[in-house]
Amino acid sequence: CVVVGVDSRRNRDGWEVFQYTGDTRTIRSTGRAMLDWIAEAQDRGAGEIVLNCMDQDGVGEGYDIGQLAAARARLSIPLVASGGAGSAEHFAEVFARADVSGALAAGAFHAGRLTIPGVKDALAAAGV
Repeated sequence: CVVVGVDSRRNRDGWEVFQYTGDTRTIRSTGRAMLDWIAEAQDRGAGEIVLNCMDQDGVGEGYDIGQLAAARARLSIPLVASGGAGSAEHFAEVFARADVSGALAAGAFHAGRLTIPGVKDALAAAGV
């Protein structure tokens, strides 16, 4: 399937989409509401959305459950959570509370704070 990656951050009206997020010198808002953009991407034929919640990204305090649950409510296609994993329990929480199809982590795996078997064990223990 075609996967659309979306970087979003909270604003006073909900969440907005950003682009060029890999460099602080080039990052900018698209002016688009995240919920509207993911619905449009789905309508255009996207088969999956990876939603990177920028406010949580790299923090290790858990996924943005509110944002992900709101996105899940707008989509019928798979949704992958990104941004915030710091423990194996965060994975179990996002599956249970935001009903995502998948959850990813980067820094926590790269730094060795999490292992894939450890996350899988925690998910199994939580019944996920």
